[in-house]
Amino acid sequence: MGHDHGHDHTHGANKKVLAISFIIITTYMIIEVVGGFLTNSLALLSDAGHMLSDSISLGVGLLAFIFSEKVANYSNTYGYKRFEILAAVFNGILLILISLYIFYEAFQRFMEPSEVASGGMLTIAIIGLMVNIAVAWILMQGGDTEENLNLRAAFLHVLGDLLGSVGAITAALLIMFFNWGWADPLASVIVAVLVLISGWRVTKDALHVLMEGTPKNVDLDDIVYTIENLPEIVNIHDLHVWCITSGQNALSCHAVVNGDLSVHESEQLLQTIEHELEHKGIGHVTIQMESEKHPHDERLLCNHEFEPQGEQ
Repeated sequence: MGHDHGHDHTHGANKKVLAISFIIITTYMIIEVVGGFLTNSLALLSDAGHMLSDSISLGVGLLAFIFSEKVANYSNTYGYKRFEILAAVFNGILLILISLYIFYEAFQRFMEPSEVASGGMLTIAIIGLMVNIAVAWILMQGGDTEENLNLRAAFLHVLGDLLGSVGAITAALLIMFFNWGWADPLASVIVAVLVLISGWRVTKDALHVLMEGTPKNVDLDDIVYTIENLPEIVNIHDLHVWCITSGQNALSCHAVVNGDLSVHESEQLLQTIEHELEHKGIGHVTIQMESEKHPHDERLLCNHEFEPQGEQ
């Protein structure tokens, strides 16, 4: 129960910081879009475009947190918590598409340079930088940007936009003092590379969860050792560890016990295993107890022994 309470508290905090960040980003995004068109700056427009994606990603992330609060039912026995992971996939792909579009626009500007109102560009970019720093700080301080994929995806959008503002400021100064018009599309390309890397990483991590891969914070060898090191356990097989959503890992396996255990002894053994695994990042445990006489040969999955990662 303590684990669930802690998750609910984090969930509420994440939802709150997303809501605040969404309002701030959306408000300034409108200002920056107008400023980008008025100053004819690609760096500023690309920064505004990425801020638009920030607004969308924060909105999608917020909706995902709201949907994930729906209770489980017969159709969705785990509830709707995977909405958070789907939002992370959406945001990761959006980051990739935005970076590709910026690459295209920058190429056009390299081929056909245009005049840029560097003074207005500098002013708007500085304000944008301050806005992004404020939002990034809110997300880092109030939310779980390390473990929660949905919030991390939204944070990466804001971080990329922050770097975009830095690029726009640098380009504006180079244009003002050295008349280097190419600095505007070059700054956009640099930011696009960073955005592309962030988008790829968060998309890959989210797809890993959807494929029910082993959570990155779980050491399977350690899990096997912890369970099989108990005197009542002979060995385990058909081991599966997956992530339901960020911060909620689950495990199921078959455990061969040494001798015939009474109901009370089996319950005590299960409680011991659950207690040990909770400290290793596993909050939901399902174990089927079996005797050494239990047949496995023709049973689905029962004859699939766990293969350590080093032997794959």
